[in-house]
Amino acid sequence: MPKDWELAYVNNNTPWNKGEASPGIKEWLKRNKLFGKGLVLGCGYGHDVRLLAEHNNGVVGIDISMTAIKAAKSFKRVSDEIYYNCDFFSKLPFEDHKFDWVLEHTFFCAIEGSMRDIYVMNLTKILKPKGRLLAVFFLENSINSKVEEGPPYKIKRENILRYFNPYFEVLDSYFPVKSYNCRPYGSEIIFYMQLKSPR
Repeated sequence: MPKDWELAYVNNNTPWNKGEASPGIKEWLKRNKLFGKGLVLGCGYGHDVRLLAEHNNGVVGIDISMTAIKAAKSFKRVSDEIYYNCDFFSKLPFEDHKFDWVLEHTFFCAIEGSMRDIYVMNLTKILKPKGRLLAVFFLENSINSKVEEGPPYKIKRENILRYFNPYFEVLDSYFPVKSYNCRPYGSEIIFYMQLKSPR
């Protein structure tokens, strides 16, 4: 049965909310830059959105929980970031718009396996040609045994490419040095990918 994300936020049962943006993404942004307009999936309280808004104009955050989006909007704006309460797997309020990049922070690992192919196809529809995906995945076969419970559908490193290889080229992949204290080195992996040109 799919998780009721709205109920989780209403009951403040949100162990994934660490009160700050992803340390791994912070680390990545010290060495790299995302250009253009971007989308943050499953943004929750918007910590990653505000981090990206410090570096980019036109950052959009979406979440299926209205409570999460209301909370995200209550924070002081960093730039021109905006939030939408919507379902990535349903009709999006900006479906005619194309993004230069998408950020996802364990969103992929919070959806059921049956939704993953649809997830990838949706990315190909909302990204511009050669658009980028910056993703933090939570590993099933982590190299570190002292790992928190984490999102419900972890993934093996070797299986990530099975979903993305047909449509994306991997530009970079590594274990971030920085992470939340409860996520030791090796429990997360960052992938930076580019949408392949149509054949």
